Amino acid sequence: MQFTADRLAGEPAAWHDVVSLGASIRGRTLHPGDEGFEQACSGWLLTVEHRPAAVVVAADADDVAAAVRFAAQAGRPVAVQSTGHGKSVPADGAVFIATGELRELSVDPRAGTARIGAGLRWDEVVAAAAEHGLAPLCGSSGQVGVMGFLTGGGLPLTGRTYGFAADRVRSLDIVTANGLLRTVSPLQEPDLFWAVRGGKSNFGVVVAAEIELLPLRTIYGGRLHYPVENREQATRVLRSYLAWAREQPEEMSSSVTLMRFPDAPQLPEELRGRSLVLVTLVHVGEEELGARLVEPLRALGPAQDTCGAMPYTRITEIHQDPKNPVGAHLRGALLREPDDEAVAELVSFIDPAKSGGPFPGIELRHLGGALDRPPGRAHAVSTQGAAFHLWLRMPAPPDQADAVRGAADEMLARLRRWDTGAMLPGFLFDHDSAPERVRRAYTEADHRRLTAVKATYDPNHLFRINHTIPPARHPADG
Repeated sequence: MQFTADRLAGEPAAWHDVVSLGASIRGRTLHPGDEGFEQACSGWLLTVEHRPAAVVVAADADDVAAAVRFAAQAGRPVAVQSTGHGKSVPADGAVFIATGELRELSVDPRAGTARIGAGLRWDEVVAAAAEHGLAPLCGSSGQVGVMGFLTGGGLPLTGRTYGFAADRVRSLDIVTANGLLRTVSPLQEPDLFWAVRGGKSNFGVVVAAEIELLPLRTIYGGRLHYPVENREQATRVLRSYLAWAREQPEEMSSSVTLMRFPDAPQLPEELRGRSLVLVTLVHVGEEELGARLVEPLRALGPAQDTCGAMPYTRITEIHQDPKNPVGAHLRGALLREPDDEAVAELVSFIDPAKSGGPFPGIELRHLGGALDRPPGRAHAVSTQGAAFHLWLRMPAPPDQADAVRGAADEMLARLRRWDTGAMLPGFLFDHDSAPERVRRAYTEADHRRLTAVKATYDPNHLFRINHTIPPARHPADG
């Protein structure tokens, strides 16, 4: 890669060493205007745009270490991305490390573990593990990068049964702010190992992980669609689901989603201008028991019912998450048990009688069970006692972004009585990236510990293109 004097004019003196950076790595170093630059720093979520000073498409961990050392010397922040599902802060002026080519993947069937590179997506790991009758704890989308999911804690579709995905991480390989590659585990630098599982990219660039797999070949799961013509129908389905969920064993994980669609020609005819309540579920156990547990939901008369026994390899098909890049405003919250007043508020957001936007998708993921128990390997993720996770997704075309954000603010304000004030770190996006909001994703004690670990491993706050956890200030600093 050649860099002209014109392209580097006006940059800090240290930035001129970008030529030596390009010479020191096996992968590619890209600058604005280079072929492949835009593609390398794009991603699944289109509402956040990156304009980094340079992109390093890393071929291995040594490339990552070289890029981190260069950024520290040049006084530039570091941004890291695999798939771009978790974009939160524009990486303007940063050294942007793309980890998509770190594709190590091996399964040890005897140990029941997998070693995973940072460039992999969950569908790839699920398929590799299934060859040995094993399964990882993954979320609703097979397109999501494994490392962002694990370091955000990872709320899996089988969470009530098995807990957070972070519970199953045995070790991580991470490049810290001094450019050193470390392997961290419960026995090796345990504070850093604890912090990265929940603290995401605040402590370094994770290049590989070793995780535990489960001896799980099949599940009972699927979706039940309930088109609703009025508020009364929507209220009946939502109330019934909430009552049903309270009675379920830990082997049943589920969610309910309320949606309203515009009358748009690009949508399937059966969805245009319609409102829908959708229940998704995963049961880990005998098929007969799963079918029996679902009977009360079937009695509500769904228009579509896909529930049944399936191989674990199909688990990421249940939610039918979009595979192509989207422009959406995303928000999360942790809620107390919704009562009848909360149901009325939620249903009002998808009132079929409304005309015009907004057109929200509001998912309530049932928590509890193993998610509330202390993990075997402690980490920084917790439901903080919440009953449900609220996940708000709203289409956000560029010319409507402000209006969509305002509508989301209003919706969450109306639900404030049931909001615990806490959030999950894996569901923090642009609106929730500031330090004062990030604090809500952790208990007070955990946040203090995170800032202390940050001060040890990244005192100069090199890793700040994320949901930011600043380093603790030394008492002498005032």
